[in-house]
Amino acid sequence: MDREADRSLAIVRLGFGAGAVPYPQALQWQRALHERRVAGEIPDTCLLLEHPPVYTAGKRTSPLDRPAGDPGAPVIEVDRGGKITWHGPGQIVGYPIVALGEPVDVVAYVRATEEVMIRTCADFGVTAVRVEGRSGAWVRGTGGGPDRKIGAVGIRVARGVTMHGIAVNCDCDLSWYDRVVPCGISDASTTSLSAETGASIGVPAVLPVIERHLADIVGHGRARPADGSRREATAVPLEADVTEGRAAPPTTPGQTT
Repeated sequence: MDREADRSLAIVRLGFGAGAVPYPQALQWQRALHERRVAGEIPDTCLLLEHPPVYTAGKRTSPLDRPAGDPGAPVIEVDRGGKITWHGPGQIVGYPIVALGEPVDVVAYVRATEEVMIRTCADFGVTAVRVEGRSGAWVRGTGGGPDRKIGAVGIRVARGVTMHGIAVNCDCDLSWYDRVVPCGISDASTTSLSAETGASIGVPAVLPVIERHLADIVGHGRARPADGSRREATAVPLEADVTEGRAAPPTTPGQTT
């Protein structure tokens, strides 16, 4: 498969709830899929999942941003941009493995992922926006209150193909963020769809919505779930074992997951 020949997006749902995917396993899967996308063996692919509680520290993380003492979850160093953040139950994480067109425009891609989150929030009655100089999706503070981050983005582009991605807070425990300086931003806070609306908006409700916007924006309106369950085309042969919401993404030659 030529890298540019198929611009559809294969969406693979991995583990949620009790089946949440540990971060190191998801990172290994990302790397395997990244190699295959670089080689043109698979189409653009997006993994959707929840993680057990974990802090991930990007390349720009300052010692002062890190937790003091035991934060109650592992802190893992990662090769994406940005600083430290939290992932865990009640938060949808999306990892698009996408071949960017030439010339590679990383800023445009980041803006596209932000738009996915902004539109997802809008569908639940939450007005999210971009904030100048800060990545992600934000709810503006009112009455002198701080802006509140509802969706984060942190990516890496290698050989023209993306890794890492986005995270949208649905009904997560926001106290996890109190143990670090999330994204290195000390003059803002975090929020979730549930906190903003006063309603319980969980991951199952948000999944089909964010999938639709990923299809429209990242997949150019042509998303194709790996199980062939919906949208405009047949299943993509990812050689994935997709059962009960879990998937074992394909391996690269000579590499196991």
